Amino acid sequence: MTGYRQTLAVPGLASLLGVSFVARTAITAAVMALTMHVVLGLNMSYVAAGGVAAALTTGLALGGPLLGRMIDRRGLRTVLLTTVVAQAVFWLGVPILPYRALLGAAFAAGLLMVPAPPVTRQAIAAVTTAEQRRAAFALESVQGELSYMVGPAVVILCAAKVSPGVVAWGLGAAIVAGGTGIALLNPPLRAEDEADAGSAERPPRREWLGAGMIAVLAMAFGTTTLLSGVDLAIVATLDEAGQVSWAAVVVAVLGLTSVIGGLIYGALSRSLPTWLLLGLLGLVTIPAGLARDWPWLCVAVVGTGFLAAPTLSAVADAVSRLAPAGVRGEATGLQSSAQSAGFALGSPVVGVAIDVSVPAGGFAAAGLAGLAAALTGFLLTRRCPSPRPPTSARRASRQTAPPRSRRESARRGLPAGGRASHRSTGPHPVLRDPNWRRSTG
Repeated sequence: MTGYRQTLAVPGLASLLGVSFVARTAITAAVMALTMHVVLGLNMSYVAAGGVAAALTTGLALGGPLLGRMIDRRGLRTVLLTTVVAQAVFWLGVPILPYRALLGAAFAAGLLMVPAPPVTRQAIAAVTTAEQRRAAFALESVQGELSYMVGPAVVILCAAKVSPGVVAWGLGAAIVAGGTGIALLNPPLRAEDEADAGSAERPPRREWLGAGMIAVLAMAFGTTTLLSGVDLAIVATLDEAGQVSWAAVVVAVLGLTSVIGGLIYGALSRSLPTWLLLGLLGLVTIPAGLARDWPWLCVAVVGTGFLAAPTLSAVADAVSRLAPAGVRGEATGLQSSAQSAGFALGSPVVGVAIDVSVPAGGFAAAGLAGLAAALTGFLLTRRCPSPRPPTSARRASRQTAPPRSRRESARRGLPAGGRASHRSTGPHPVLRDPNWRRSTG
């Protein structure tokens, strides 16, 4: 636990994880709260509830990179203030909005959702060292698993005691409180050396959104597609066995083993490739469909749960390494969008597989989706060269290079200003600086 103690000792990190957990738990429960409101409050069908959930999810997927880009350009507090106000207005109006208006409002609320998860990842990348980052991202992925275990369950429990409108107000209050807390903490999103090197400038997209980043985003999408599909396959398997009431127990086992796996992965001395973790996750998921009742299904999903949080942690770590500091907000927003899209598409894809075959086909479809994403990531990663430093950082390195004397320049075949002549055979001045890679973030 030494690595975790050192990571949590980083100033402000423990407070950020605690506050963002409040916001994240409420955000993960938003779909359930809207579903309960449409079904119980408006007395409409689950199909109608699914429409509102789809509108919110679509907004989340589209809003991630847009809010991240705003954070990069306008700063954290401006974006948080905007999203907190938008969430307060939406959740206060949920109980009184008619269904058609609720559809549009849910899309807008998703578009302007408090960006708690991507901001937490940005701050982790900024305030931790390379040695602390694996443990920090493991804690962040465990936080995500706990939020999915706690949030929807609390909403269902509260909906049984009070009206759905009151539940919506309470959920909105939690989101507003979490967003306000992050704004008050105002965590740094740039490391000191990144800001000093001028790497906060935005490099062109072609320099960072290349094959390596696309590979990581594809694996983020594949991971959540698999996890979303597994949840549906669990329900379908137990429904066929007449044991659907035990689905909550199996899902709880899945979440608990994911927490354990994430904590173990964060304590390891070295990282594993993201494509390898996702490939193993897909492989152990496929045979889970062989289980026919809930006790064996609890055993069968242990492997899936054990590798879920480590895979999500590796994805976040990879994004933080590939994204220059000046576009880290947009990059983490793209990661959140990829994961939201995976959650949204996983259930329908696996549902088709279940309808045309058997419930075991759902586990197979989810596992194959993970394997396909892992193979895509592996192939793109092999084709991707090491990331170049951003143009702005290279320019800053050239501008801040120490002046050369005429004698040294002549001895190296350079003019007095330090620029290479047509006779120069030595490396570029930036490449002679052993600290250039650090200065680029």
